Amino acid sequence: MIELEGVPELIDPVMVAAFEGWNDAGDAASTAVAHLDREWKGEVFAALDAEDYYDFQVNRPTVWLDGGVRKITWPTTRLSVVRVGGEKPRDLVLVRGIEPSMRWRSFCNELLGFAHELGVEMVVILGALLGDTPHTRPVPVSGVTSDPDLARTMDLEETRYEGPTGIVGILQEACTHAGVPAVSLWAAVPHYVSQPPNPKATLALLNRLEDLIDLRIPLGELAEDARAWQLGVDQLASEDSEVAEYVQTLEEARDTAELPEASGEAIAREFERYLRRRDGGPGPGPGPGGTAPGAGPGQAPGGHATESGDSGSYLRDTPPAPGGRGGRTRPPKPPRPEPGQSSDAEPEPGDGPDASEDD
Repeated sequence: MIELEGVPELIDPVMVAAFEGWNDAGDAASTAVAHLDREWKGEVFAALDAEDYYDFQVNRPTVWLDGGVRKITWPTTRLSVVRVGGEKPRDLVLVRGIEPSMRWRSFCNELLGFAHELGVEMVVILGALLGDTPHTRPVPVSGVTSDPDLARTMDLEETRYEGPTGIVGILQEACTHAGVPAVSLWAAVPHYVSQPPNPKATLALLNRLEDLIDLRIPLGELAEDARAWQLGVDQLASEDSEVAEYVQTLEEARDTAELPEASGEAIAREFERYLRRRDGGPGPGPGPGGTAPGAGPGQAPGGHATESGDSGSYLRDTPPAPGGRGGRTRPPKPPRPEPGQSSDAEPEPGDGPDASEDD
């Protein structure tokens, strides 16, 4: 039995979780939860035992000095709680950690134990993947669930994915079997600029989250960071003609695939969303990172990218897929889609948020 001392009774709590690693391309998801924790001054009330879930040769502890005293920080998953004020106060339970190396079922059961004790009404898991999406367009964010009723009531996609998965998928299924409503939000990060941070993808996740849970999230400098990020990638891409041509190909494919969305109903829906935010409703005004209705991310699995010094490799390096060694050194050029045909390829295992169990 989990006993929580010092944690007050929560108001309509929602658990928001993100995990570094395979399901966190560009660190977009973990950075989003860190932003919530920082903006709302979250108070950590629990941490999972690192010995139970992590291989320290994979996720190394770090040593640091505190007033001349050496201390160790162990890789783990921490839970904090924040209270969001306003006309309708609400509490968030924030879960931020690293994808565990072992005992995933026990890991999920422990998190669900906290959710049960705190009276959590819904679990929202954030993720990010690498995809064939241009950095110049709004970041596609897909919301999926294993619950058919939740899919209908919250305008989400019901997952149909089969294949390898990460801790996001395992936790979502654990929630479903435990009778806890669970949603996964996935942002697509351009595979040709995969290095963290990616503030534009982080902003897109937060925009979709605030619409989902009906809370206005303070964005701080995130919108400006997203604009600066896009300008920086624009400049780097312009210095490489092959990358610039590839980005143009992705733009054309994306625009063609989204033509059916340019309907009166879709435009009205986006305009209503803009008005709510302008008038102080849930969500900030439009800007970089806004979501595109119905846009589907691409293919490769998310994860940490390798650092690189020169601009060319910065735009091209991608992390190896799970179980693989190499990454692409040059992005392939996808075939131009026929009018009305989607440009998205069939997602690789573990990634397609439009049809994935964790995504």
